[in-house]
Amino acid sequence: MSMSANVDDHCRQHAAHQNAGTPLWLAAAAGLCASLVGLGLARFAYTPLIPALIAARWFTPAEAVYLGAANLAGYLAGALIARDLGARIGQVWALRSMMALAAVTCFASAVPISFIWFFGIRFLAGVSGAVIMVLAATTILPHTAASKRGLVGGVIFAGVGLGIAASGTLVPLLLQQGVKQAWYGLGVLSAVLTLLSWKAWPTGTPAAHGGETHHAAAHGVRSPFLIALCVEYGLNALALVPHMVFLVDFVARGLGQGISAGSRYWVLYGLGAVVGPLLTGHLADRAGFAAALRVAFLIEAIAVAMPAASASPAALIVSSIIVGGFTPGIVPLVIGRIHELIPHSAASQRAAWAQATTTFALFQAAGAYGLSYLFARSGGDYALLFVIGAVAVVAALAIELVGVVATRR
Repeated sequence: MSMSANVDDHCRQHAAHQNAGTPLWLAAAAGLCASLVGLGLARFAYTPLIPALIAARWFTPAEAVYLGAANLAGYLAGALIARDLGARIGQVWALRSMMALAAVTCFASAVPISFIWFFGIRFLAGVSGAVIMVLAATTILPHTAASKRGLVGGVIFAGVGLGIAASGTLVPLLLQQGVKQAWYGLGVLSAVLTLLSWKAWPTGTPAAHGGETHHAAAHGVRSPFLIALCVEYGLNALALVPHMVFLVDFVARGLGQGISAGSRYWVLYGLGAVVGPLLTGHLADRAGFAAALRVAFLIEAIAVAMPAASASPAALIVSSIIVGGFTPGIVPLVIGRIHELIPHSAASQRAAWAQATTTFALFQAAGAYGLSYLFARSGGDYALLFVIGAVAVVAALAIELVGVVATRR
């Protein structure tokens, strides 16, 4: 056996020993709770609340939409600081503190002191979600066998869908008591999940493989194929904005069907988001992450465009479920694709995933502000937003296919 094989075997044994105190299923459950709190509740629960905030005269329609975009700006900031924060206080403590921060932002959102105050709170909620997105998978997946990474990644990010589904079902019930009570309810649920998962995180990080250096990480991140993947992930982020920010408002006010109808489609979006990462992760474990990613882009492009072509209940149901499924479902595919492109360097994988998340956040924040501006200037043209989203994911697929041709040549 070669020295390299001995080193790899030693690292795997060391990682297994460090993680012996935390069963994999428990660590995956902690990741699920984190994505549920940081993204599902602190972030996505705002969408079904938009019509209620407008009706209660907390904010004007334009202000409410811009506050949704504030969360995405915070997400960009969180993606930029996540790796440094994890390095300074440890990934597990960073995850715990961000889950606690997410719960605090829910309680703070119940106090509408001013637009600036609320903007800051929504910004912090975005920061917490991004740090969780960057660190949760890289804390858990190094302890996972390669053949199960797709499924385990799917479990972690199914929490996003659970949060969306919970917000779509709980928010209308809580709103019967008032807007403040809705935020209090979300805060209590976030705090409980934070406490339940507190000690479930892996107890250690696997040692780096032999020869892994900062230079190796930088080299992997600069790969043209990885840069292309990051751009694809960013375009995918832009494609998701119309559904994530405008879907409930489109149904409630654009189609005149009311908040309850809008919330029902948001529940469908959430149910899709629950099963989406599990299905995409399982598919990737069998067919490979590259093939699964291409299929995902194709299906997603059609689903994003559907509300622009038809506002029938059937079209909206299919579109809500499919786009909801790919909202978190694309995440394990991109993480897995990074592992395929950089198979032997955990440091490079972590750096690449942070870069991909930052690109995602940048495109999503720019897309949210840009689409909000277009929405206001176009007099509320929802169809235009869905068309732009579909074009973005088609562009992502085109870049991926160009990469396939380049690889074969």
